[in-house]
Amino acid sequence: MTTLHSSKKFLPPPSERSTALGWVIKNLLNTWYNALLTIVTLGIIFVVLRSSLIWAFSAARWEVIPANLRLFLVGQYPSQIPGENDQVWRLWLDLYILAGIIGLSWGVWVRRRETVAGVLLGFPILIALLPFSLSVRALLVGLSVAGLIFWWLGKRWARRLQRVTISLWIAYFPVAVLFIRGFGAEEAAFMPNVPTRFWGGLLLSVLLAIVGIAVSFPIGVALAVGRQSSLPIVRSFSVLYIELIRGVPLISLLFMGQIMLPLFLPQGANPDRIIRAMVVIVMFAAAYLAENVRGGLQAIPKGQYEAAYALGLNGFQTMVFIVLPQALRTVIPVLVGQFITLFKDTSLVAIVGLLDLLGIARSVIANPKFIGTQREVFLFISLFYFVLSYALSYTSRRLEAALGVGER
Repeated sequence: MTTLHSSKKFLPPPSERSTALGWVIKNLLNTWYNALLTIVTLGIIFVVLRSSLIWAFSAARWEVIPANLRLFLVGQYPSQIPGENDQVWRLWLDLYILAGIIGLSWGVWVRRRETVAGVLLGFPILIALLPFSLSVRALLVGLSVAGLIFWWLGKRWARRLQRVTISLWIAYFPVAVLFIRGFGAEEAAFMPNVPTRFWGGLLLSVLLAIVGIAVSFPIGVALAVGRQSSLPIVRSFSVLYIELIRGVPLISLLFMGQIMLPLFLPQGANPDRIIRAMVVIVMFAAAYLAENVRGGLQAIPKGQYEAAYALGLNGFQTMVFIVLPQALRTVIPVLVGQFITLFKDTSLVAIVGLLDLLGIARSVIANPKFIGTQREVFLFISLFYFVLSYALSYTSRRLEAALGVGER
């Protein structure tokens, strides 16, 4: 029996792998109606892409992009400050610090070398293919090098640098805004003040989005917890604020912030226009975020509260250490979706006169030299919105997978 058993040849387990042609036949041509739908879809794609490619390579006036690239990215930031040189080096300093922190974070927490190498090496190189000058392309490659260096440091001393990396993320945004704003009133200062009227383009859009996301998050969480509070005053205030803000469009709030707010302030008090826009965006985002978080809080079973009380935790400790982490984990997809929407909604500030990315685009196409380039300009800024929105979406998916969202 042993001899017969050992002489048998065991077949390998069946493999699910197939060739590209096999995948097409299995998924696209397996039935007659699927084959018909595939042919019709390919025909539509061919017609659309054919006309689009003909326009892009023969009729489009792409010279409008390199001619106004600096405006699209930073607006008039290095702007003719009297007696001063170009101040864009501050923005590059912020970008290099950010690249270092990202590389350090990946070295500490991300273990897949292929992903790290692909992003750190591929993204700046891809941007360098755009119509930048040679010096700008060299600086972009330097971003990749800085990220790789700090990734190696983070990978080498991962345990020691975890708290340092978290602290760097917390401190980065205030420091970055300080560099952008400047802290020297004199013209000969190392970093002279750059008035916010010179902030524009992608720089302003990203700043509005980051402030809206970072500041509205704790306010929205506090409102969500307050709406479920047993204290009538706290609960009533939270409900009134949430319903009042959600009942008014964002564009109306922006107009109120820009035009009507000075009427309610003491004489002589005139907040900066960008500060007003940031306050309005934070107020608007906090109200919607509060309802999303409240949905997560209601999804937590009462047994979690009872178990926490049985362990001797008070109400505050139960909410902060037991309930709130589970609620936020549950609503991560919804929160990221709201953050993406908030980033795109920052384009509404162009209506109230702020030159964000959309405002710069409108000013460019109004230039008599570039009349008729609406499609080229709007397609270009759409690419920026898509890349940043997709980056948020990709980060959300990785975070969900790491935290096991949707799994028991």
